[in-house]
Amino acid sequence: MGCFTFIKVMMILFNLLIFIAGGALLGVGIWVSVDGSSFVKVIGPISSQAMQFVNIGYFCIAIGAVLVLIGFLGCCGAQKESKCLLILFFVIVLIIFIAEIAAAVVALVYSSFAESLLRAWVAPVLKNDYGRLKDVTGIWNTTMSELKCCGFTNYTDFSESYYYKNNDRTFPPFCCNSALSICNEIAAASSQIQGCFRQLFDILKENANIVGGIAAGICVLEIAAMAVSMYLYCKIDGKTHV
Repeated sequence: MGCFTFIKVMMILFNLLIFIAGGALLGVGIWVSVDGSSFVKVIGPISSQAMQFVNIGYFCIAIGAVLVLIGFLGCCGAQKESKCLLILFFVIVLIIFIAEIAAAVVALVYSSFAESLLRAWVAPVLKNDYGRLKDVTGIWNTTMSELKCCGFTNYTDFSESYYYKNNDRTFPPFCCNSALSICNEIAAASSQIQGCFRQLFDILKENANIVGGIAAGICVLEIAAMAVSMYLYCKIDGKTHV
């Protein structure tokens, strides 16, 4: 078996696995979005707020669709020795790679800017939808419960919010120490519960080696995939001129 054939077979097998994984993720995402209650019954009561699976379902659909597309282009491009499919595979993986690098640079170098962008998106959700929409409320309750945090920045994110106005001008119980029965503004201020963004950022810093290792591994795989696709592209191009 020549080098070209070996790399071609590895390219097919690797992208076939990606295609299957993407299809499975896509199927789970559709199932969760259409019938989240049945999904919860199968996997068990992971969270008391089952409605959050609707959002997870959409996330799975998006990631699964991208993986299916990448797997299809890589597998068929290598199998049929199609220059068009291979270059499409290369371009899509390159776009994803550039987007990941850009996101990492913004998160690391411009963390305050990233925080401002996230706050501009999250603040209206907490003001208008928390306590009103079940899925938003469920996701934030789970997040604040697991991370032991309050809001995005702190309890002030809920000031004059829908929840605040419709719950006797009180804040979510996560914003106060458990010993306090009523979480009003005085109690929330004295509790000094940290915001979820800062809490999550601290967790990421504590696990920087693991996060960095995973990110580096993904980048290496993407670079390898692009290199192999370009190798096959060039070899196929050379064969057509023989």
